[in-house]
Amino acid sequence: MTDQQIKKQTFPVLGMSCAACAARVNKTLSRQEGVCSANVNLATAIATVEYDPSLCSPEMMKQAVQNAGFDLLIDTAKEAEKEAEDTHAAHYRQLKFRTIWAIILSLPVAIIGMFFMDMPYANYIMWILSTPVVFWLGSGFYVNAWKLLKHRSANMDTLVANSTGIAYLFSLFNLFFPDFWLSRGVTPHVYFEAASVIIAFILLGRTLEERAKGNTSAAIRKLMGLQPRTVIIDDGTDEREVSIEQIVPGNMIVVKPGERIAVDGTVTEGSSFIDESMLSG
Repeated sequence: MTDQQIKKQTFPVLGMSCAACAARVNKTLSRQEGVCSANVNLATAIATVEYDPSLCSPEMMKQAVQNAGFDLLIDTAKEAEKEAEDTHAAHYRQLKFRTIWAIILSLPVAIIGMFFMDMPYANYIMWILSTPVVFWLGSGFYVNAWKLLKHRSANMDTLVANSTGIAYLFSLFNLFFPDFWLSRGVTPHVYFEAASVIIAFILLGRTLEERAKGNTSAAIRKLMGLQPRTVIIDDGTDEREVSIEQIVPGNMIVVKPGERIAVDGTVTEGSSFIDESMLSG
């Protein structure tokens, strides 16, 4: 496999929520035949892949990532970027909605569980309020955990689903079958507040993380927008303007005064002033 056969391409990745997700996508891409290297950035949700087009294709990588429980956008650069932005915006709005309602419903559950456990029907009130938090607002944790389980993998969603699910089911059993414990001299307790509050806190963290990732991605896109789209190449006899996608190692690029540097390289001759906004922002 020669260097001329290797193609380097970036793909937006959807569905990642933690470092374990990024590691799984990275491992999935690296295992594909023809892939030389893969690097998945969780903060920007971008996968940079070097591969041999004769052995592997973006469609094959997309299928492999989907089988792992995530998704890879393989459209043209602008289309993929636009789709990734729309998906991120929709996901952020959904997270924000779920977080607000999870906090609203779990707050009284926490207050009752901590200070008013002896009030009439306290356990039933906590059960009614925590049920939509666990099975509606927190349903994404259980769906993702099940998908990963089918692939014999786990991440933070698995931990959240196990902890909150066990707390909820154990509390439900103690609520409707207290005699099972009373006959054994044990006082049954419920932990609905633990299940609902954990989900509310995790959703809040995910929402803040998603907003931070959106701001980071926007800043990076603005910085990348400063890169020139075309350059002037000097082939020794003539100068011609080409797109940066056509540049190959060894090309001699002419940078005129006040222009930006399009790609990495070494200055061979001349001196001048250049636009350093890509470095300074």
